Amino acid sequence: MEQIYDKYHESVYRLAFAYCKNRADAEDITSEVFLKRFASRTVFENERHETGWMMRVTINQAKDLLRSFRYRFSVPLEEAALCFETPEEHDVYHAVMELPVKYRSVIHLFYYEGYSTAEIAEMTGRSETAVRTQLHRARKLLKEALGEELKL
Repeated sequence: MEQIYDKYHESVYRLAFAYCKNRADAEDITSEVFLKRFASRTVFENERHETGWMMRVTINQAKDLLRSFRYRFSVPLEEAALCFETPEEHDVYHAVMELPVKYRSVIHLFYYEGYSTAEIAEMTGRSETAVRTQLHRARKLLKEALGEELKL
């Protein structure tokens, strides 16, 4: 259990945070994902299959939270304290967090987690073409929001 937690907790937390945009909810989602993982009797074919399962469950938990009555009618908690090395990183992060969730999630999985479009399609249940289209649209929205292309 400890090895599984150490291996996946950062990725699960970051993906949950990308969806809900606050620390407390991301921590709750992360806890729920690991409870499901440890209660699951699923036998994984390989590490890639287990990673996909973890990300899929995280996405589902986040979507459930976003649809919940409590989330829709509560006052958002203050943003988690984040440290950025450069002002550009700060600007990019906030621009990404302002994207609609369908774009924010593919940007997060592609750039922050390093998954391919095929892997993202498998995790999110979308077609690979849809993922590439969403990445393209998200990049366009980011370019508009930032006013230029930044290289970090």
